[in-house]
Amino acid sequence: MPETMQIGIPRAMSYYNYFPFWYGFFEGLGIKVVLSDKTTKQTMSSGSALVVSETCLPIKVYVGHILNLLEKGVDKIFVPSIQSIDHKIYNCSKIRGLPDLIRNVVKKDFTIVEATLDKSEKNQGLYAFLKEAAAPFGITDEKLIKQASKEGWKVMNNFKIMLNSGLSFEKALSYAKKGQVVITNNQKSYPISVAVLAHSYNLFDDRISMKIFDKLEKLDVKTYTSEQLSIEQLKEGICALDSKLYWANEYEMTGGAGHFLQDNNIDGIITINAFGCGPDSIMVERISRAARKFNKPVLNLSVDEQTGEAGFVTRIEAFTDMLFRKKRASIINKINIKENAKDSSESAIEIFKQ
Repeated sequence: MPETMQIGIPRAMSYYNYFPFWYGFFEGLGIKVVLSDKTTKQTMSSGSALVVSETCLPIKVYVGHILNLLEKGVDKIFVPSIQSIDHKIYNCSKIRGLPDLIRNVVKKDFTIVEATLDKSEKNQGLYAFLKEAAAPFGITDEKLIKQASKEGWKVMNNFKIMLNSGLSFEKALSYAKKGQVVITNNQKSYPISVAVLAHSYNLFDDRISMKIFDKLEKLDVKTYTSEQLSIEQLKEGICALDSKLYWANEYEMTGGAGHFLQDNNIDGIITINAFGCGPDSIMVERISRAARKFNKPVLNLSVDEQTGEAGFVTRIEAFTDMLFRKKRASIINKINIKENAKDSSESAIEIFKQ
């Protein structure tokens, strides 16, 4: 098998959900994985220049990453069409039609490794998806493909274990690629805790999320994400908001919100969504209404290529300051209640003595 085989994977969109599996799978087939560089302002600008202005930010970023891979000289790029992850659980139209979108806006000579995953249809499950992904490299050996899929699951499972434990995306991925599982326990005590909810491609892309985790850490805020919840907890979260699962990535938003809104250890929720995203607008509205019911503060942050970091930081600082004051007032009220109860008890004793 030639050592020169390589495949480019854009560091955007479904990369943040499935890359550990893809890495293990392609490496297991003897195919070198080439990643695009991390998102920059140039990535956004170059991608935005090729699509209509109404296109959502994550897609603009994805197109920019395709261009970055072409600049690296990669001639085969993995652009999957993930239609449905379960029966009648669909992705948005832009994700479903991603290969066609790239084919029509990027007018350069390269091979789109197009594989379709649609669990709502017969014969379009994971194994058929993997066979399609391997075919452009002339790999048709079913045993080899199955063995490579096992390697993919090994990397993916290790990655999920570490991400679930609270390890950062980059650290969890780095260890998983090396075949390692490293669990760290952060013993630091934080005065307030916040759940940050967004689709993975918005949450873990430092340029899109403005490194929100670093900013909250500097503000002495402990953060939680949906990645730290089990699938059972996410399903219960969907039910808690009287909702039904329709969108493929709704667990990350609605499911996580339903769980954290009921968690008394969580002081507030921050959502990050792409401006102009239809599914996001529905989910964020549902979360905001539920938050009022549970009496829990929510900060909704909408991002596009024009979003400035200064305004982003100002809103986060104002929100966390409000949470600190609310927490402080709650503690003071509890102290006053205890003191008043103590005074009343002492007065009753004095009266009894008389």
